[in-house]
Amino acid sequence: MIYHGNRFTLRADAAPEAVEEALESLRNQGRVIPSVRSFVVGRDFGGEYEWGAVFAIDDLDGYWEYLIHPAHRTTDQVGLPLVDRFASFDITDDPDPDMGAKIAALHQRRYDSDPQLTQLVADLGEYSGSAAPGPHGAH
Repeated sequence: MIYHGNRFTLRADAAPEAVEEALESLRNQGRVIPSVRSFVVGRDFGGEYEWGAVFAIDDLDGYWEYLIHPAHRTTDQVGLPLVDRFASFDITDDPDPDMGAKIAALHQRRYDSDPQLTQLVADLGEYSGSAAPGPHGAH
């Protein structure tokens, strides 16, 4: 099982209705992407971010399905322009010592195939973690 998480703080000028649209888009990902087994979207407490989302996914094939699903791309389109600081992370019980590199490769593959997404990420104030583009990506 892979738990893919995002933590983020919004831009000070993000309109409340746009924020709600982006949060609802995250919730929609959890409802409509077949590989998502469970999810949570809400306030992030105990850290330096305002909001967070976690999606439980069985394996790397499901992770790729999640990454390229149109619902996920919609969230990128409506949500990333509102974000100032963003961090992604993955927690897994898979014993494969190369799992982190495999997850990073899936993200990089997605960035390499979507220049518009890469630009949205480049426009963020700060982006770190498992989904951050590598040397051939935005940063």
